[in-house]
Amino acid sequence: MPASHLRTALRPALPALVLLFLAIAAQARAPQRVLSFLDFGAGVLALVSLTGTVLWGLAATDRLLLHSGHRLVAQAVHRGTGVAGLGFLALHIGVKIARGRTSGTAAAVPFADGGRPLLIGLGTLAGYLFLAVAVTGAARGAFTSRRGARWWRVLHMGAYAAWCAALVHGLKSGRPAAGWVTTGYMLCVAVVAVGLVLRLRAPERAQVPYSRTPDADSGGPRAPARAARHSRGARP
Repeated sequence: MPASHLRTALRPALPALVLLFLAIAAQARAPQRVLSFLDFGAGVLALVSLTGTVLWGLAATDRLLLHSGHRLVAQAVHRGTGVAGLGFLALHIGVKIARGRTSGTAAAVPFADGGRPLLIGLGTLAGYLFLAVAVTGAARGAFTSRRGARWWRVLHMGAYAAWCAALVHGLKSGRPAAGWVTTGYMLCVAVVAVGLVLRLRAPERAQVPYSRTPDADSGGPRAPARAARHSRGARP
């Protein structure tokens, strides 16, 4: 049977297969298990992704070890992990509200949670800061002037404050973290701190000021090539 005929014959069966899959998943309580996993896992995935965003962002600014092609790859990974982190962050907030862990007001207004205002508020602030950094990063073309570039750097540096707030929120607001998780977070803090210090201490690229070659128009000596052309074209 030709492939086109086979696809035509199987097309009506696809909705039935989808419904059968959903029925089996519901019978096995798969949605509840997925929701239970996301209740704790979505926040961890968001923090891991945003940690990668910070680390790859630092790598993308390195000029001592990485060439321009490597920095382009690091920038692409930096943007990809940032988008993934924001997606997991939105999922984390939605699951927490859906399961009654916090309220929509506490998720939107910092320090408005009735039980743990400081820890939940740090998570809310971190979410707003990460969102602001993502928006300004996507609209970098609007900060092309010297003053705009300075403001862009200040806003983008907010990612470090957001990341620190997210670390405290993740370690203290949920269930007690295992020892290896806390150790991993501390290693991430150390790596980011070292990378940030190296970035701040990296020498700026030397900028060579533009200067015109002295010539006859400016009253100075001609450049050798131009002088040779004039000498060849001159009459004896």
